Amino acid sequence: MIETHRQPNRLIHEASPYLLQHAHNPVDWYPWGEEALSTAKRQNKPILLSVGYSSCHWCHVMERESFENEAIAAIMNEHFVNIKVDREERPDLDHIYQTVCQMVTQQGGWPLTVFLTPDLKPFYVGTYYPPDDRFGRPGFTRVLMAVAAAYRERRSDVEGVAENWTHALGQAETLAAPTAAAPPEAEIIRERALELAGHVDRTNGGLGGAPKFPNPEPLALMLRAHRRTGAGELLELVELTLRKMAHGGIYDQLGGGFHRYSVNARWTVPHFEKMLYDNALLPPVYLAAWQITRNPLYERIVRETLAYVEREMLDPRGGFYSTQDADSEGEEGLFFVWTPAQVAEVLGPVDGELICRHLGITPKGNFEDGTTVLTWAAGPEELGVTDQRLRELKDRLWAAREQRTKPGRDDKVLTGWNGLMITAFARAATVLGDDHCRQVARRAADFVLAELSAPDGGLLRRWKDGKAAITGYLEDYAYLTQALLDVHEATLDEQYLQAAERLNRETVRRFWDGQTGGFFSTEAGVAGLIHRPREVADSATPAANSIATLNLLRLLPFTGETADREKAEQVFRAHRPHMERMAWGMSSLLAALDFYLSGGTEVTLVGPADAPEVAAWARELGTRYLPNLVLTRVDPPGRSGRPIWTGKTQQDGRPTLYVCKDFACSPPATDWSEAAAWLS
Repeated sequence: MIETHRQPNRLIHEASPYLLQHAHNPVDWYPWGEEALSTAKRQNKPILLSVGYSSCHWCHVMERESFENEAIAAIMNEHFVNIKVDREERPDLDHIYQTVCQMVTQQGGWPLTVFLTPDLKPFYVGTYYPPDDRFGRPGFTRVLMAVAAAYRERRSDVEGVAENWTHALGQAETLAAPTAAAPPEAEIIRERALELAGHVDRTNGGLGGAPKFPNPEPLALMLRAHRRTGAGELLELVELTLRKMAHGGIYDQLGGGFHRYSVNARWTVPHFEKMLYDNALLPPVYLAAWQITRNPLYERIVRETLAYVEREMLDPRGGFYSTQDADSEGEEGLFFVWTPAQVAEVLGPVDGELICRHLGITPKGNFEDGTTVLTWAAGPEELGVTDQRLRELKDRLWAAREQRTKPGRDDKVLTGWNGLMITAFARAATVLGDDHCRQVARRAADFVLAELSAPDGGLLRRWKDGKAAITGYLEDYAYLTQALLDVHEATLDEQYLQAAERLNRETVRRFWDGQTGGFFSTEAGVAGLIHRPREVADSATPAANSIATLNLLRLLPFTGETADREKAEQVFRAHRPHMERMAWGMSSLLAALDFYLSGGTEVTLVGPADAPEVAAWARELGTRYLPNLVLTRVDPPGRSGRPIWTGKTQQDGRPTLYVCKDFACSPPATDWSEAAAWLS
């Protein structure tokens, strides 16, 4: 527990909830910045860099065990300049030093603990350290003393390690000039999708074993490959995964929304924090599966997940918060777990027994101290009741849960993560014909554009308590541009298309690598970086490089910029070696390649915004799985300001629909059946 009677350290002046969690530690923390970096150089002290985020369980553990420990803090303060970083605010720093940690230790994660020379070069890395030797890990006290002694007594060795690691970091992320004469062929999409299928757990779904992450990008790629090849196995494995997640403990069976990952292979016991990005990236995959199969489970999961986000993660002004903690009252998962006695207290013995059977709640439990993480253990058919009856009882259980102490929430608004969530609401609006989701998406887009635009025409990264700060990263530009295109398709409002075009130009201007192709993660000249990072592979979120490339292609029908198509081709050529050997990390770039090779399915609706036919056609399009759809509307009598609109006019004064693909267009159609064949 934080002893708030202590004098606060420098972090008390920060906006980040994660940094503020450490503001009363006895550690003499600095935020990352000129004061800390110049102090390290002036005092010739090594830097102890600690990176985490507010909902990170093991970050909380290390704080309680070590950073609140007076004796450990004294060692840190004597021998190091201590810097605390919120990885959600500074993904560039996290990416650089996380990459080093993974290269050196073959693993990574948070809290990330890195020791740096005063010129910011890493020489010792790790993640969580217990205060004393345990779990097969050295104690933090021993690590601190050993590192301090090495820096003091064997400086040349330390500097040699730092130089070698920094050089290896630069080599790992430097792209060679493209040697391939052309982008990869379509066969590579099938090959990588089948490779992914080979990693799917045939019993429990999901890729790999424990711990098991949702991996939405590989699932989305498998659906694309299914559409391209007709391979039924790919769809079956995606469906298996979606069902098992929806029925598992990784999904909040009472309140909706997904926890971060499962600690076991059966999706039963999650790591309980809820990240905005997981709950943004999974709904589009469920929506795509619904378009293909019409399985009502997928629609339910989307609606419940977005309802959770709107209820718990939506700022009154329209933006979305970042995370919800795993812990409440100092215990992980306490808010979410149940015992039979707790259920009976709320519902009574008869209804309580029914819900216990439905949600797998047993006296033995499946979690700590005999508690149960809820799963979908038996459906209404097995229990002999209606789905509505179960829903009513679960709503009562949820209402009782609402009286518990809720997990903490990180209420900063991040531009890039908001882009992902805006996309989720916009696609739900398009696919499900949901006007409420449409309004949430529009309002959030308006908020981000108004509050997180920088005076120089760029973007800022973070909004908190009415103030925006931190120069935006590639992911902020790429994810928001994607979101604006999705809001344009959901609303058919041109203002969002115009905003996407402007941001796309800024993305190219600020991040494009004219030497080898692709996009850097940061603008040039960011102070304090030993390396200008680039994100080649997907991680928990899709690689911003891939989304930026897809944005170039999605905008081509509107801009006609052949230079943008050439840039996309250069990305595919430069990354061809990665796509030929990496299925997991290249899924989002392979999706962009699919768009490039297939060409967009361009649909132009010509008619007034309030025409019933326009709304009906947009609704029909939303129900179809068309992953490369480009949808737009133009007012009659039509305009020629954009290539996609050229020559598109109404027929006989009636709303008219055009379908174009591979430089060929359907005849103008005034009836849906006339155009439907062209969409096949």
